[in-house]
Amino acid sequence: MKYEIKGDTLPVVICSVEKGESMITERGAMAWMSPNMKMDTNARGGFGRALGRMLSGDSIFQNKYTATGGPGLIAFASSFPGSIRPFEIGPGREIILQKCAFLAAEESVELSVHFHKKAASGLFGGEGFILQRLSGQGTAFAEFDGHVVEYNLKPGQQLVIDTGHLAAMEASVQMDIQTVPGLKNMVLGGEGLFNTVLTGPGRIWLQTMPISNVAGAIQPYIITGN
Repeated sequence: MKYEIKGDTLPVVICSVEKGESMITERGAMAWMSPNMKMDTNARGGFGRALGRMLSGDSIFQNKYTATGGPGLIAFASSFPGSIRPFEIGPGREIILQKCAFLAAEESVELSVHFHKKAASGLFGGEGFILQRLSGQGTAFAEFDGHVVEYNLKPGQQLVIDTGHLAAMEASVQMDIQTVPGLKNMVLGGEGLFNTVLTGPGRIWLQTMPISNVAGAIQPYIITGN
């Protein structure tokens, strides 16, 4: 499989696949494709994995597209202004994603649920108790909100981030929370009660415009009727 990512604020990844090769994706992600791409919808991996995908923000069913009769082309588009990032998944190269970030992948990549080891990190850290895990072998694509900034944390190196800005991290990175110091800072600072603390080693990807922040910014301008 070969791919090309086009576009800035509303990107799309265009994949060229050989005969017999398959891509998996969530519902509604396919933008366009060649007529020889055969679609098959199923609860991939059985009930347990399908339920885990639902808990992590995706649908129970996945779509599989297979090139028949020759090479094929298929494109997957972003659903929100932001970025599409490729990940090379393999043994020791598992990736943890924010909920709903998974876009598409080669069939050999497994999408499953990821639970925080520390419940408090999930309940108060702003990323959710349940995230997505990419494992297996192959190329996967994830969509993030806004621009993406990448850091490579050394062993023991930490970074404190605000709620919602974690897009993805390598499975070797540890995630925890810390309370915002000082009652005045909590009440008047506008940053909430907790921050997320990431500890290396491993790479992390941070997003500049979480969709939750966008929703909060436009909420005062939305006129609701009775």
